[in-house]
Amino acid sequence: MNRRDFLQATSGAALVAMASSAVAAIQQDEKPIAPPIRLGIDCYSLHGYGWKAIQLLDYAASLQVDAIQVNIPDFESLDDEYLRTVKEHADRLGVTIEPGINSICPLSKTWNARRQGTPTEHLRLGLRLAKALGASAVKCYLGNAADRHGPTPISALIDVSIKSLRSVRSEALDAGVKFAVENHGDLLAREVKTIIEEAGSDFVGCCLDSGNPVTLAEDPLLALEILGPYTVTTHIRDSVVYEDPNGAAYQWVALGDGCIDFHTFVARFRELCPQAPFLLEILTGSPPRVLAYLEPEYWKAFPSMPAADFARFLALAKKGHPFTGSMMMASGENQPLEYQAALKHQQRVDLERSLEYAKKTLNLGVKWRESKTES
Repeated sequence: MNRRDFLQATSGAALVAMASSAVAAIQQDEKPIAPPIRLGIDCYSLHGYGWKAIQLLDYAASLQVDAIQVNIPDFESLDDEYLRTVKEHADRLGVTIEPGINSICPLSKTWNARRQGTPTEHLRLGLRLAKALGASAVKCYLGNAADRHGPTPISALIDVSIKSLRSVRSEALDAGVKFAVENHGDLLAREVKTIIEEAGSDFVGCCLDSGNPVTLAEDPLLALEILGPYTVTTHIRDSVVYEDPNGAAYQWVALGDGCIDFHTFVARFRELCPQAPFLLEILTGSPPRVLAYLEPEYWKAFPSMPAADFARFLALAKKGHPFTGSMMMASGENQPLEYQAALKHQQRVDLERSLEYAKKTLNLGVKWRESKTES
């Protein structure tokens, strides 16, 4: 790690303490201590609250996290003056903020031309948001899982997404901003890598989601190994994965409650993408879902999945287990108000205990160490 990256990754008392440790280590001919990975939240974790950017920043600061990712609905306005006030508030709190935009593929079922305009226009909106917020990354995505089951092959959607990204290459390079393509339940890790490399890794990176791979029968650690070198931002959550008579089942759970070995995950994260923030997107409340890969129909959506990659997931499912903890689960619309209130409260409870696990068990984050040092 060079001096510039080191300074950008740390702040305040934590920086001073680590710098002193690094100097001492060098004097003793030891390996310098790496700066801690920044910890934060993806604000979709709290979607039931309907909070906007200023409220989300205040909440993040109260939890002593370093960064947040906000999506277009989280802003009260997209006017430059409003965005300036959001950036100033983030600076006062010492929380970095990065934006997320929507689909970049006009062939996706998630595409909304009325709201988004053209792909180029939507990507330019992302650049404007990044500039206003002082961000170096903008999350985006191709579509969602439904796109693998439509009449158009996923390869065609990938080609169109690459074309969309290329249309703003020079503008992104001039702005010093990377578009972070998420593995959004639509794409396998190798397919995201194809988009990044063919569009241009000089201005396209990855928003690595650790929860979405299991929805496609993919091991999250494998996704990290493939996409880590391109990762500039993240969505992190835990999952349980286990065998089912029709294949396997999965369920998203709070960090530390699942089957994913996050100690190994974090160790590889430090090696592959330590500059990226570790942003928790905790999505609990859904019942287990079955991946019926023992049925031939399942594989029509995955014609080119490598057998070795699938074997990694099989091994994960074989040693996994169902979730046996406490969780409010409700599916479908028109839930009773009492259920809605419980699910909303659970979002906050599970996010906060996931952050505690990340800090205390996985040793992640910067700001909470500063307050601990000062006290």
